[in-house]
Amino acid sequence: MSDTPVPPTLAERALVGLVRGYRLLLSPWLGASCRFAPTCSVYAIEALQRHGAAAGTYLAAARILRCNPFCAGGHDGVPEQAPSLFAHLGLSKAPGPCPSTPLLQKLPHD
Repeated sequence: MSDTPVPPTLAERALVGLVRGYRLLLSPWLGASCRFAPTCSVYAIEALQRHGAAAGTYLAAARILRCNPFCAGGHDGVPEQAPSLFAHLGLSKAPGPCPSTPLLQKLPHD
């Protein structure tokens, strides 16, 4: 596997643009209230760029749901590997954990 970066898709660019628009237009009005480092918007951009539109959106949404008054917060970086479902389905740019056996195996005929 080569180390050449995969160019961003149209969906990734659009989603990153939405997050950057939020940071530019809405975030200053809402104030700094993120419980995590990096902030949720920085996390979302990094997740989208590292893992692609599907897995990045999932990771960003999960992070936003964790950002609530009942969570202590702290440092929470983007994982190196995509969630296994996205890696198995090929919906992530970064390599994820791959099973040693195929998901669907042929059963022997009776």
